[in-house]
Amino acid sequence: MAYWLFKSEPNTWSWDDQVAKGEAGEEWNGVRNYQARNNMRKMALGDRGFFYHSVKEKRIVGIVEVCKEIHPDSTDDSGKWECVDIKAIEPVKTPVTLEDCKAHPELGKMMLINNSRLSVQPVTDEEWMIVCQMAGVKA
Repeated sequence: MAYWLFKSEPNTWSWDDQVAKGEAGEEWNGVRNYQARNNMRKMALGDRGFFYHSVKEKRIVGIVEVCKEIHPDSTDDSGKWECVDIKAIEPVKTPVTLEDCKAHPELGKMMLINNSRLSVQPVTDEEWMIVCQMAGVKA
């Protein structure tokens, strides 16, 4: 299993919006960055991810799971953009902020810290374990 982080502006697509989609999940569409799209191409069913509220909040608020592998993005007429579908698994008990991650010495190489603008990014096994512990959820 691989781990990921999905970033969204909460006024565009929030954790509550994701939860409302239930077991069916929702397309992680609208991504127009090649690196983010390529990350989604590497995803497999059952991969887990952090759901991150960007902009003002800058915090991890939930855990999601890939429920449909890479497919054409329904919001793209050009045919060059793809996406995965994700479903909400559980909220975190304690939201983990960007500042919390920056303050943790073992998270210094985390992509969230070093490339915070990328909307879909990998998370290492070690980073996953540390952040889950900080968030009060089972890894």
